[in-house]
Amino acid sequence: MPSTQKWPEQGWALLQLLLVAFFSQTEELVCRQIGVPESPQLYKDGDIMLGGIFSFHSSWKDRQDTYIQKPLLNFRGFQFAQAMLFAIEEINNSTDLLPGISLGYKIYDACGSIARSVRVALSLANGNEVASDTSQAPCIRLSQVQAIMGETSSSPCMAIATVIGPFHIPMISHFATCACLSDKTKYPSFLRTVPSDYYQSRALAQLVKHFGWTWVGAIRTNDDYGNNGMATFIETAQQLGICLEYSVSFFRTDPPDKIQKIIDTIKTSTSKVIVAFLSFMDMDVVLHELSHNNLTGYQWVGSEGWIFDSQTAAMDKHHILDGAIGLSIPKAYVSGVREFMLDVKPLNSSGNKMFTEFWEALFSCKFRQSQPSSGHQKGCTGHEDLTGVQNSFTDMSLMPIFNNVYKGVYAVAHTLHSILNCNKTCNNTVQLEPYKIQFKTKEGDEVYFNEDGDPAAKYEIINWQPTEKGIVDFVTVGLHDATLHAGKQLNLQNRSLIWAQNSQQVPLSVCSEKCPPGTRKVLQKGKPVCCYDCLRCAEGEISNITDSITCVRCHPEFWSNERRDACVKKKAEFLSYKEIMGALLTAASLFGTCITNVVALIFFIYRKTPIVRANNSELSFLLLFSLTLCFLCSLTFIGRPTEWSCMLRHTAFGITFVLCISCVLGKTIMVLMAFRATLPSSNVMKWFGPAQQRLSVLFFTFIQVIICVLWLTISPPFPFKNFKEFKDTIILECALGSAVGFWAVLGYIGLLAMFCFILAFLARKLPDNFNEAKFITFSMLIFCAVWITFIPAYISSPGKFSVAVEIFAILASSFGLLFCIFIPKCYIILLKPEKNTKKNMMGKGAPK
Repeated sequence: MPSTQKWPEQGWALLQLLLVAFFSQTEELVCRQIGVPESPQLYKDGDIMLGGIFSFHSSWKDRQDTYIQKPLLNFRGFQFAQAMLFAIEEINNSTDLLPGISLGYKIYDACGSIARSVRVALSLANGNEVASDTSQAPCIRLSQVQAIMGETSSSPCMAIATVIGPFHIPMISHFATCACLSDKTKYPSFLRTVPSDYYQSRALAQLVKHFGWTWVGAIRTNDDYGNNGMATFIETAQQLGICLEYSVSFFRTDPPDKIQKIIDTIKTSTSKVIVAFLSFMDMDVVLHELSHNNLTGYQWVGSEGWIFDSQTAAMDKHHILDGAIGLSIPKAYVSGVREFMLDVKPLNSSGNKMFTEFWEALFSCKFRQSQPSSGHQKGCTGHEDLTGVQNSFTDMSLMPIFNNVYKGVYAVAHTLHSILNCNKTCNNTVQLEPYKIQFKTKEGDEVYFNEDGDPAAKYEIINWQPTEKGIVDFVTVGLHDATLHAGKQLNLQNRSLIWAQNSQQVPLSVCSEKCPPGTRKVLQKGKPVCCYDCLRCAEGEISNITDSITCVRCHPEFWSNERRDACVKKKAEFLSYKEIMGALLTAASLFGTCITNVVALIFFIYRKTPIVRANNSELSFLLLFSLTLCFLCSLTFIGRPTEWSCMLRHTAFGITFVLCISCVLGKTIMVLMAFRATLPSSNVMKWFGPAQQRLSVLFFTFIQVIICVLWLTISPPFPFKNFKEFKDTIILECALGSAVGFWAVLGYIGLLAMFCFILAFLARKLPDNFNEAKFITFSMLIFCAVWITFIPAYISSPGKFSVAVEIFAILASSFGLLFCIFIPKCYIILLKPEKNTKKNMMGKGAPK
């Protein structure tokens, strides 16, 4: 052992205090000569010892049968161990970090076995190996290590961390990424310099979502690394709307038939993207089977376990993985580490009992003293030159992982340095807690751990791009930084990516094509949410985005277009002057007005003739005036309804028609009174003279005016947009307001018309050469027939046609009154003037 005189007195006391706090259980142990089952494969003494657990062999069987069969060394384990030795040597030569203190190491071969990993971890914690000084005498010393570097995989780390947890020995892994190891209640002393798979799995899901892949397959390693990582990926994928067609697991030791089932699953699947959460060893097995079945054309998305592994890329002779994309640990450079690793001769003087096996595997030769060389193998001299040798040991593509080992060793060193430089305030509760340390490496990388013992999660996005020489180039096409805001974590660079089969187009992997705007998604029964049918939106509903799950109903004033992707304003429909029907009704209204005015002109010209004077010319002119208003009021029903036009059209119609019927009623009463006046001793005419006639017309009309005023006051008609009549058309009409008011107006008109009809009917056969009552009867008959048929026609007519029916009823009844009452008189005035005499009117001018 190095002399303790090198240590500062205070520092040695603090270190003793630290060791007592952590290892009180083994304080009385004595290094005595006993048989022990384990010895480190790499060993160097020092003031403070660090442990290392790496897999130099694929299995313990390979280790035991080294001289029986060809050794199967894992050069990656040696590379990781070399990175640890490089960091230790650099710290030992430093004057700033742990000055005067040397770091030693004991590195064990785990041989890829969890059981053996636990066994050697206990050896490191308990110090159950033989140790002696230069005098070959047993010594009393504390042989426990202060920290353990390793292991590479998650499952061994979980087992080791569980076992050494009670000893509070920090364990720092460089490549164990399982998110489960962040649970400090189970693994309180575990730390790592590689990000947790919690972030990687979420980043992979975001990457898959970024390229629009919603229908993917998944393969995972059947261990803690693969199962936990895939579980987080599936959870995040579901949140992002990604579905898994299948999710299969396997381990490299599984029988061939199970691996063949996985190959068959891939063959029968419809997804073209496969997410592989595999270790590089399992990926090599999968790749061999894929090549055997020539399964090309799939887009692979990989985890950091294999995506930047050069050995896996070298095995891909059939270009199965061309265009693969995935996450890797960011590239790193540690100056001096390459030269140190390639200088393998110092390993021979590091207590390395397996140096011979390593040297023979590295240079493909045989030492004659170890085993006779075959005829095809050269002998080893021990002076071979590594220059020109190309194998996995000389491959420096795993430099990011070497950097993780390097940072882990420095984290322990900085923690020890902080403890040894602690002032007198330190007490016996001081613990070796690297996760409280924050420092920068010589390359400027900042190293720190969060409360879970994890570093900041940052990844490079790697794309496999084959070169003309057939070598895969790992091209960085983007970054993922989990420390940023959720929307800014994924950052893809403007670089052309190579996809499966060297395509420049992003492959499509969906269960169902995207539903275009105008449709909505309907899930297929019994299938994942990514499998759906696209149904066209119903009339009046739209969807203006892709993959809409619902159709939105348009506002009542709008309607869906033909493509159902936009709401367009409904066509407003009303009876317009510009359309044919409106123009015809307008023409009929104006024609009736003109005819009425012509009749009035004729009556005015011949106002002194007997036929005009005999029929009460004053009421005749008032009737012609009211008929003119009736014809004109029909025009208020044509055009866009407004607040004033709605109130005017019904009230004007009601008042003018009552005025018209009142005049007709007055003429009818006048006929009856005139007949009664011809009887002896009759004095009835003085009771119904001109003044009474005017008052009767005024009285009947005033009642209608009162009804209309009440209607307009209580609940007047108003413009109304009718959305229910037609789906794609707005009917602009006048709502009645108070239906009672509307039917009161019509009822009053009908009452007067019926009363007038009855009186005219009774007077139709009175003895007179020209009995006006007969014509009034015909006119009232037409009037009543028109308005009786109007009611059902008005109710059943849609939209603007109901307005047209009302106008038609007004015009028809007006023409009926005009033609039945005045045309016969005009015929006599204009064409039979000989009958327009007083004698003829009295029935005395007939020839004998």
